[in-house]
Amino acid sequence: MAGSAIGPSLKAARERLGWSREALAYHSGISWSAISQIESGRRTDIRLSSLSALARALGVTIDYLGGGASAGPPPMLQHRVLVYRSTEEFLATVVPFLREGIERSDALLVVANAQCVEPIRERLDGDAGRVEFADAAEWYSSPAETLRRYRELIDGHLESGATWVRIVGEPVWADRSRAEIGEWTRYESIINLSLATAPATIVCPYNATSVPASILRDAGCTHPQCAQVEGSTASRSYCEPEDFLLRAR
Repeated sequence: MAGSAIGPSLKAARERLGWSREALAYHSGISWSAISQIESGRRTDIRLSSLSALARALGVTIDYLGGGASAGPPPMLQHRVLVYRSTEEFLATVVPFLREGIERSDALLVVANAQCVEPIRERLDGDAGRVEFADAAEWYSSPAETLRRYRELIDGHLESGATWVRIVGEPVWADRSRAEIGEWTRYESIINLSLATAPATIVCPYNATSVPASILRDAGCTHPQCAQVEGSTASRSYCEPEDFLLRAR
């Protein structure tokens, strides 16, 4: 298979997972030197078996790696819901998530209220300066404006050289009217379409002690993944945006 288009696709798929060439070599069984040659374009005579092993390890199709026009860019966004019931539960997932991002030199943003921001700063200690913080009440002013802010933030960091962006963004549900709740719920679903190819992980915390059960149920439908202390799991109730957005509200 011709390798002219494979190098950039392989590198993009690898970097979206935050993997080094050595990590991809471990997961695929292909040597890191071969991976380096493929990504740089020095090696174009790539065996189908090698391409298949790389695609399987990266979770993409062979068509994508080959630059097939019909394949299109692969989904990159990792959109996770974090349901928590105490500050400790919140910190137990969020702080390791941020620390991992610091170790990988990811761009980091936390959008939350002061009650959550201060404990995060304390736990990160000297590394807190590596994280950008924003006030949730100001950030979540309207669905359209919030989506624009996230797009601009991600694009800006990528232009500055970041390969991945990690965001902890807690939507504001207090004092929202029924109509506003519907708009913000649809926003959570639209993110999966609008930012699908963004190299980013967005964790959306939901406080189960203050957020109504109906909103928590919808959160499972609008987030493909559930954040946990160690990584994430697939949401069993996730609904594709094309279906979710057609529901009567």
